[in-house]
Amino acid sequence: MRLKQLLLFAVLLSPIVSFSQLPDNFGQLTPFEQTIESYANDTTANAVVLYERGDNYFKVVNRKIRLIKEYHGKIKIFNEKAFDWGTVEILLYHNTNASEKLAKLSAMTHNKDGQFRVLPTEVFTTTLSEHWDQKKFTFPKLEPGSVLEYTYTIETPFDFNFTGWGFQTSIPVLYSEFNAKIPGNWVYNRSLTGPFELDVNEAKVKKNCFHVEGIPKDADCEVLKYVMKDIPAFKVDEDYMLGASNYRASIDFELSEYKSFKGTSQKFTKSWKDVDREFRGDKDIGRQLTKKGFFEKNVPEQLLVEGDELTRAKNIFKFVQTYFTWNEEMGIYGKARVKEAFAKKSGNVTEINSSLINLLNAAGIKANLMLLSTRRRGLPKKVHPVMSDFNYSIAKIEIAGKAYLLDATDKYVAFGMLPFRALNHYGRVMDFKNESYWQNILPALNNRLQIRTHLKLDLEKNKGIGIFDRINLGYNAVNTREIIDQYSEDEYLDIIEDANDGDFVVTSYDLRKDSNHETKVSERFGFELENIGNGETIYLNPFLVRFFEQNPFLLDERHYPVDFGYPRKYRYSINITIPEGYEVQELPEVQSVQLGDKMVVFKFYHKESSNQVALTFDLDLNSSHIKAEDYQGLKDVFKHVTDVQNNSLVVLKKL
Repeated sequence: MRLKQLLLFAVLLSPIVSFSQLPDNFGQLTPFEQTIESYANDTTANAVVLYERGDNYFKVVNRKIRLIKEYHGKIKIFNEKAFDWGTVEILLYHNTNASEKLAKLSAMTHNKDGQFRVLPTEVFTTTLSEHWDQKKFTFPKLEPGSVLEYTYTIETPFDFNFTGWGFQTSIPVLYSEFNAKIPGNWVYNRSLTGPFELDVNEAKVKKNCFHVEGIPKDADCEVLKYVMKDIPAFKVDEDYMLGASNYRASIDFELSEYKSFKGTSQKFTKSWKDVDREFRGDKDIGRQLTKKGFFEKNVPEQLLVEGDELTRAKNIFKFVQTYFTWNEEMGIYGKARVKEAFAKKSGNVTEINSSLINLLNAAGIKANLMLLSTRRRGLPKKVHPVMSDFNYSIAKIEIAGKAYLLDATDKYVAFGMLPFRALNHYGRVMDFKNESYWQNILPALNNRLQIRTHLKLDLEKNKGIGIFDRINLGYNAVNTREIIDQYSEDEYLDIIEDANDGDFVVTSYDLRKDSNHETKVSERFGFELENIGNGETIYLNPFLVRFFEQNPFLLDERHYPVDFGYPRKYRYSINITIPEGYEVQELPEVQSVQLGDKMVVFKFYHKESSNQVALTFDLDLNSSHIKAEDYQGLKDVFKHVTDVQNNSLVVLKKL
């Protein structure tokens, strides 16, 4: 199950007065907690968090400052599907000098026939890495109806930022409470993430609560209490969303300033000018962008001088894209050495794209480093710099007034396209000669999958014979090129056949290389469709290829947006030659639906001639970002999409 990450203050620190402890009610259940059998607001939930609370304070332990983090939680198990919540993992940090300590761990299972405690011998310790240990235990006697209750204290000597409290998890939460006491010497930025408001939002000042031995004047404290109730489960739809941290209900804190008792202060929230200055001189970032002389000596001269600016930029991008192999490391921090990466012909994101920037600058094309966050992470905060928000870097250039964003780590994307993982709305361009600035990330617009099918029915052989042409454009072409390169032709055609029913057999294949390029893949498939029937009436589903087998949007509610990453268009058309002696008796119903002002448009139509019938399916996802309030409308459009693909019939009757 998840680990509740309790809150960490920055221990810059001095002792403060005693703080209220967690309620002394461990082992006691209310009648409601004992008898609840399902959650009325979400009857599909397999379990529910009945209660959780975290209290955080500092105290002096053996004349040393320690941050104390206390947690108390109760979980109700409704059925066997939630038994994985019966395993708890608690992470503890350590270095060569000190370690976090777990204390006062108590855990028990409440069943109808009694209480069953976790014994000390049933708590196991595992070393996960150089700095992390894991304490792990499993509740005994799990059964539907169990209430799992546990409490623990972590004592830590380390200085961490006070990062926040998460209210929402993958099961509903009835009550979540966070308490903290912050001495006035520490100033925090704070923000509430997610669509829900706090039920309790209290911030009070307690006078003279913070005392340092030898300092005559005590400091005041801010006493905080935040509560949320009846929080729905956060249900992840990984295919069509950004990082969950953008949307999951939480309260986030960031240390902004520390004011010492001696009258000095230390600011932790920096301006972008401060960040620009630090990055410019950083040996792993700014200084790696000043190596153009090295690259001038180690690449063919014509690469840097031949052609106009755009031609040179494209040639340099292709050179770096081909020369380097990405080692799949994304972080912008840590060691980056472009000379070593060039020698090895491989490197991390920063090394490869910094090499690209050096080469562009060497060719007289101004290129800057751009920091961003990948889709699986949170969007960077714009209010003030939070450098831990960024985990990726690319290159940004401008030619003839047009901006190009470049990432040479992916061998399949075209010049001016970013890999899908980098399509995260905006990033920060680090222009070290001027000032850094925000840059929007605009994905390529022409992303299309188009299939044209011709089918002729051979009733004597009880089969259909035909061809279908498939054209992929934009990101669809990038994905297809990557798949084609991964498999042999036979393996690839097996994948095509497996995507259809068992009566569909590929008989020929032509990858039309003469008409293909980086953003276009054109293919022709010959096929046979077996067992079509040859009686008085023939029933044929015209969708030999389907874009969506089932509706991808099945949540009853969704409190966060749908993000496709880039606009997408799908077109499927089929021309069926009617066999001699037959006529069309029935065609599927024509449909046309849309979401909002053409954010999503779906059309299905057909026309009939003397011996042919043509059917066309068009789905345009014109907006790549659909707001949460439009989710039900999107879900309804896709219901039409899947119904048409799965349930359409062309009925032919013998004359």
